Amino acid sequence: MKINDPGMLPKKKNSNDRVYLTVGFITSGVLAVLSAAFAVYYHPVARRLVKRKHFQNANAIGINFRQFTFQELHEATNGFSKTIGRGSSGKVYSGVLSSKDIHIEIAVKKLEKAIEKGEKEFVTELKIIGRTHHKNLVRLLGFCIEDGHQLLVYELMKNGTLSDFLFGKEEKPIWIQRAEMALGIARGLLYLHEECETQIIHCDIKPQNVLLDANYTAKIADFGLSKLLNKDQTKTITNIRGTMGYMAPEWLRNAAVTAKVDIYSFGVMLLEIICARRHIELSRVEEETEDDDLVIIDWVLSCLISGKLEKLVGHDSEVLDDFKRFERMALVGLWCVHPDPILRPSMKKVTQMLEGTVEVGIPPLLMKG
Repeated sequence: MKINDPGMLPKKKNSNDRVYLTVGFITSGVLAVLSAAFAVYYHPVARRLVKRKHFQNANAIGINFRQFTFQELHEATNGFSKTIGRGSSGKVYSGVLSSKDIHIEIAVKKLEKAIEKGEKEFVTELKIIGRTHHKNLVRLLGFCIEDGHQLLVYELMKNGTLSDFLFGKEEKPIWIQRAEMALGIARGLLYLHEECETQIIHCDIKPQNVLLDANYTAKIADFGLSKLLNKDQTKTITNIRGTMGYMAPEWLRNAAVTAKVDIYSFGVMLLEIICARRHIELSRVEEETEDDDLVIIDWVLSCLISGKLEKLVGHDSEVLDDFKRFERMALVGLWCVHPDPILRPSMKKVTQMLEGTVEVGIPPLLMKG
């Protein structure tokens, strides 16, 4: 049969039609799939589902601790039934993770305003916190991102907050414990400020945000307000504010936040620790005398200026036997609470002064007095 036989022409036409028809079906199918994918991606509900899939494997996004489901944490906390605290960014619940052989007591923080903090930002912070390891920081065990919920899972601290330890009983806690706790907190802050790959400014240092483990080791908690700074940054702008009484004066002027805001807060807390007294004692309003100021900074300052530092101690024989250390810590506290952040020492210098490896000079506040 000849290839150019006229009888073959109709068959050739039909063959071409089939080719065109097949190509048309394929093209239409591809367009339909692309259109569907486009619609799914830009539909708000579908986008949330897609995002949730992104976090199914924590290791895949560089987070080296466990990702829990919301149901797991709901069961572990018995429906979030026992509140053990409230931080700057949400309530904290106690719970137990159980398996055949182990029972781990945990604290679960349920973040409020989770929608305002996007998942990307949340994961970025998790990566940073996940790389922090220090004996004076509360250890993060895992997290949950699901259906608009953001939760953090921590080791449970058996002895509660530093605030309860200092002010929850009539008798003062023993001096040696208080002094060691102050030094431990200083070392934890030094780690956050100067020893992490990314500098972390806590922004809300206070006794309620320091927890005590079974051995009464002080551990800094609640990174809900923390600001992260890259190595080439020294300050950042934030609308977030800490807690009145512990807030550095520059925050009230809406100045940029530096690590010096933590130094100020630590200074207030240090004076509270060594005196076992709150930063402000409203209960003393009626019984106040000239030598007993309501605000702890003023009280310590006036006692030092008048040469009556022993009034801060009362009849505490333990402190009187270690009075040089007490005086050194009081001076460090006054260095930390200077109104001018430039004159406040770094956390490294603070730690060295508390350890006694660096001499403590006369604080500018005393010279002014």
